[in-house]
Amino acid sequence: QVQLMESGGGLVQPGGSLKLSCKMSGIILSVFTGSRLAWYRQASGKERELVAEIVSSDFTNYGDSVRGRFTVSKNNVRRTLYLQMDNLKPEDTATYYCSAADQYWGQGTQVTVSS
Repeated sequence: QVQLMESGGGLVQPGGSLKLSCKMSGIILSVFTGSRLAWYRQASGKERELVAEIVSSDFTNYGDSVRGRFTVSKNNVRRTLYLQMDNLKPEDTATYYCSAADQYWGQGTQVTVSS
């Protein structure tokens, strides 16, 4: 059974940084390395939006609102997806979800950016 577990969320001041992790258990290596892995977020009252996606180190993509501030990466050995978030803004406040192969989803981790 594939399970995705996010961690690393919390409260941070504007301009601060957080690093989210998504540990994927039960996922076979070929799926982890060859599939699209992604971070989405959903703010209160808004639709879920793509934050970042990665297939390999040669292919990453970011939402317009986070490009240049966020960095997505993964560790194949640890089966873990990461999202480094720098220069955070209040509008980044949302629940962040990781997904794998457009099939599997985590439960989400809350990120709140506020002074």
